[in-house]
Amino acid sequence: MKPERKIFWNSIVVLTIAVCLSVLLAHYKNWVIQGSDNLKLLSGFYYKKVAFSDLDSVQWVARIPPMERLNGFSALGKEKGVFREFKDSLTDKEVYVYVDNLEHQKIKLVYKDSIHFFVNLKDSLDTDKMYQLLKRKVDGQKE
Repeated sequence: MKPERKIFWNSIVVLTIAVCLSVLLAHYKNWVIQGSDNLKLLSGFYYKKVAFSDLDSVQWVARIPPMERLNGFSALGKEKGVFREFKDSLTDKEVYVYVDNLEHQKIKLVYKDSIHFFVNLKDSLDTDKMYQLLKRKVDGQKE
């Protein structure tokens, strides 16, 4: 085999490993960016921007309901992706799940009247801070 071919295949292998590691690190945790009027959540390939003005309700839930996975993954206490609820087979309501720790409480967001979103962070104190912020935003709109 010529040295040029070895360099080509070695670079392909290194590039593949680098891409796989970057995807793993991107899904490692939920990345939260708080803006003045919205909250941006990023977890690997999954990105969601939630405007505070679109929030209808925020509540704590101990467990996420049983759902059918449309795409996403579950691994090591994490659950991420887009799901569909079992209870209503006539509509195709998508439920977004960005859960870093299945054992801790999750925040259930309902926005734009019908979109459900479950989220928690690796650290339960950070999740509590996010809940308090979202709760203040929802309560401020109702007044």
